[in-house]
Amino acid sequence: MLYDQIKKANVEAMKNKDAVARSIYSVVLNKLMLEVIKKREKGQEIDDADVSNILQKTIKELSEEKENYAKVGNNEEVEKITTQIATLEKFLPKMLSKQEIADIINSLDDKSIPSVMKHFKANYNGKCDMRLVQEVLRNL
Repeated sequence: MLYDQIKKANVEAMKNKDAVARSIYSVVLNKLMLEVIKKREKGQEIDDADVSNILQKTIKELSEEKENYAKVGNNEEVEKITTQIATLEKFLPKMLSKQEIADIINSLDDKSIPSVMKHFKANYNGKCDMRLVQEVLRNL
């Protein structure tokens, strides 16, 4: 499970005294623990799709933070955040391309926006960017 892989990577970062990786693993593990608590209240378990969503949100937050540091010229922080993003991206599954998304949409019987979005949410959660799905759907 992805959650366990991140825990192991965190331990390795501690052993290697990698402060940059360690700091981002701590942030992600805290977010994951909050999600585990939310899921337990509902009687559910966390799965890889939940972990992927949290990783994607964290990468998006880091990218925005990186842009802000780049605007003020803090290159040291930009490099640190770039390393953190690369550290997290290796845990994400391969994302679907525009062409793959278009092929999936074309194979569906009902191509209405709600139906397509529901299909992708149910079957490809964490493996595609839902905004990209919307964009491809509108262009078809």
